[in-house]
Amino acid sequence: MPSQPTSSDSNSINPIDIDYLRRLFGSPDCLADSEFLRREIARRMHERLPLVKIKPERVLDLGCGTGNDLPLLQEHYPDAQVLGLDASPALLSAAYERQRAAMSSMNRLLTRWLPGRIGAGLDVAGGLVCGDFGQLPFKNGSMDVVWSNLALHWHPHPDKVFAEWRRVLRVDGLLMFSCFGPDTLKEIRSAFSVADRQAHALSFVDMHDFGDMLINAGFSTPVMDMETITVTYESVNKLLSDVRAWGGNPLATRRRSLFGRRAWAEVTQALEQTRRDDGKLPLTFEIVYGHAFRPTPTKTSSGESIIRLDFRKK
Repeated sequence: MPSQPTSSDSNSINPIDIDYLRRLFGSPDCLADSEFLRREIARRMHERLPLVKIKPERVLDLGCGTGNDLPLLQEHYPDAQVLGLDASPALLSAAYERQRAAMSSMNRLLTRWLPGRIGAGLDVAGGLVCGDFGQLPFKNGSMDVVWSNLALHWHPHPDKVFAEWRRVLRVDGLLMFSCFGPDTLKEIRSAFSVADRQAHALSFVDMHDFGDMLINAGFSTPVMDMETITVTYESVNKLLSDVRAWGGNPLATRRRSLFGRRAWAEVTQALEQTRRDDGKLPLTFEIVYGHAFRPTPTKTSSGESIIRLDFRKK
């Protein structure tokens, strides 16, 4: 989960209530039931990694949560130091306990022959950092791969985040991320619209807008892709429980008063009307995937053009 210095920002794409998100992500148990989607998206992102030929020394997982993606990244890049960053101390604490438990006596014995490990050269806690997406505590050009799985949409200024991610990447370094797209939770928007005109879910950014942001931030050859995943439920209560686990409605402009019995019945009925022929309730997730590289600079920080001369011996 990324953090921002203020609870909301009227100039942002989404004026997000950061205090709400901190409370939500302060309890890893509340996220457990929705973790299956993050694992599935991580698997699909992992399938794309072999398409990019790169041998990184340092890999950074941004929004690492409880650390589920860290072993996956370490497996793919066994020689690299894999770091995880998240804004939630509670989630990082769970990640620490997960990694410490994994370092059994057998694992410690095997590391004598394995070429790499999470936080190589450091203790477990040394590979986990509490920090902000938009203000990373790393030096310029210090990372070879930046990875982020279903976390970017929590930040109200993804354009600023991309600029910061580019800063910490080395030249030719790889950025790979996933996040929710505009059709995510469309059933929730439709159902709650019968009760009032207020927004009940984030307005997720379109894939093409992300591509423009990447170019404006200084990335080269961005590749964007998307797919739709439908998760089905037996009951409205379970569907809404998972929606809350995915972040619910963190908008600072959200309705604060409780729904009346009649209004809530209308929302429930609207969701019930979406039942498919098999009796299941659908919930849509548009998943946006992106990857891009930090190109070789063509100008200095003062704006002067860089001319590269290649003197080859004949």
